[in-house]
This record gives sequence, C-alpha cells and structure tokens, in this order.
Amino acid sequence: MSVEAVFPELAPYRARTTRLHPRPGRPGVHDSHVGGPMLWPEGEPWPLCHEQHQRESEGYAPEEIRSARAAGARPASRPWPPVGTPGLDGPVPFVGLAQFFRRDIPGLACGPDGADLVQLFRCPFTHGPYLERRYRLWWRHAGRTEHAERFLTDPPHVPMLRWEDELPEPCVLHPEEVDTYPWAEDDTLPASLIARIDAWDDAQVAEHGPDAPSYQYDLSIPPGWRVGGFPSWASTGPMAIDCESCGTPMRLLLTAEGDEMDAGSHSWVPLEDRDPTLRGKASIRGGRSVAQPTRLRFGRDRDLLVFTCPTDPGHPPRWVLS
Repeated sequence: MSVEAVFPELAPYRARTTRLHPRPGRPGVHDSHVGGPMLWPEGEPWPLCHEQHQRESEGYAPEEIRSARAAGARPASRPWPPVGTPGLDGPVPFVGLAQFFRRDIPGLACGPDGADLVQLFRCPFTHGPYLERRYRLWWRHAGRTEHAERFLTDPPHVPMLRWEDELPEPCVLHPEEVDTYPWAEDDTLPASLIARIDAWDDAQVAEHGPDAPSYQYDLSIPPGWRVGGFPSWASTGPMAIDCESCGTPMRLLLTAEGDEMDAGSHSWVPLEDRDPTLRGKASIRGGRSVAQPTRLRFGRDRDLLVFTCPTDPGHPPRWVLS
C-alpha cells in the first residue's frame, strides 16, 4: 500500500530512514554492527562511568549468558559479588552496544569535524531513584583509526550484569533505505491531515477488524534499529528536542529498539520472515533471532532515540526513551 496514494498531502513530509536489520552473526572490528567488537586503538582509555552505582542482590555473569543463549536456554542468576570486586565498585566500564560506519549506512549523519564512525555505549547499571541510564557516543574518523598499529581485543568488562538484556548479542547488519512519514499526533502534521488519518484508521478497523493496517504502525515509521528518519512517539507523545548548548532543534541520529517486529507492524516484516497466510505476531517466522536479534532492552520495551545537533555535532547529544 502506498501511503501517498491514500494521503497525497504527505509527499512534502517524506524522509528517508535506513533500517539496519541486525541479525546474529560474527561481525569484526572493521564492520558496522550491534554487539560486536569495537574499533578501539590499543592503549586508548576505555570509557568508564564514574557515578555512584547501586549494589544489587543478584545478577548474571556475561559468560553464562552467552553459554545459555548458545544452548537455547535462560541463564541462571547468581548472588552479587562481594564488596571490592573489580569492575563493580568504583568506576564501571561502559558496555559497547554498536558501531556504525558512514560507508556502510546511507543517511548516517557526520559527527564533529566530519567524523564518519560513531560508537554507542551504555553503562550497565542504573542511576538514582528513577533508575536512569547513562549512554555515550564516541565519534571517530574511520580512516585514521583503522591505521592504528594495534586494536584492543579484550576491553574492560563487568563480571556481573543486573539483567540478561544488558549484554548485546553480536549482530551483523543488512541496511535498507525506506521512505518514512511523521508520527501523526499534536502538531507533527497539520491538524486537518491528522484528522483524516485518524478517520481512515477507524474505517480500516471497521472494515477489516483489529489486524487492519494503520498509519502509525504500518505506513509511517518502521520498527527496529534504524538511522535517520522520524522518531516514534508511541509511549510519550511528541516532544520538542532542542540542543541544550545552542537551542537548535535537534535531528534524530539513531533509533535503537529491542524488537525488530511485532504484531502492530505487520507490513514492515521482511517477506522472507513472515507467513503470508497469517496476520499479526503469528505470521512472524524465524523466532527470537529474527524478532529480538540484539537481545537488548531499552526502558520498558521503549525506543532509545539519540538526537544530535545539526548546527554543531560536537554539542552534547540527547537521549530520549519513547
């Protein structure tokens, strides 16, 4: 179904986004990936979180998580290590979640001074009474970095994670460019157009039932990891994201999501991953390696939206769980 055939007024709002389609694999340091080894020169300090972290009662050892996943089982939790355990008390190493090269991913924005490699990190523990997360973006010039004499092969890591979904599954990427359109709520589109979209959605449900296609989930914004395009505001509603340094409206650099597909986004499921005779979640084929390949979670099954400043990419990014 062509969304512009139904709503021609959307044509001026069309934007491109690159779906990353992560799948479990064996990416290398020179590859764009989720959960693989970072291109990190040996001797360069690994990012650490210096904030206070809450001690837990139990958790999961990373090597046991990997073994359980390989066996198709769930890992067993373990008592939290004693006070003074290296990597848990004091500064904590960030976990490398992903890295992306512009040469691999159409539409990936440049970083400071034209940097063309971005690396995403997350502190494995929560902070404060509201269980906030800490993320880091690390920008590099790929050509310069790739000429380093040696690369770090065993980065610092924590011996225990609070949750299994803190450890990313190494995934290779299969980038695909698609057209996307804004989330239809509040003032993201003209009010008259949003009213037409809402009326069309209601008519589809009345005619085809609860599995009918809808604008928000089937026609506007795809699920899963993606670069550029429009943010999905399913949990929070639309928000104005401005640069805290200069006040410029920020652009969406990256969306990270735990689920690559779900029952509400049937039309975005790749043809090879669905049963054409079924609808909704039942149609998805391939199991967890297709539906939840990275094994990561962001908030309560939310999207992690990473925004950067288009005026100066060196200004601090902003992180939104939507």
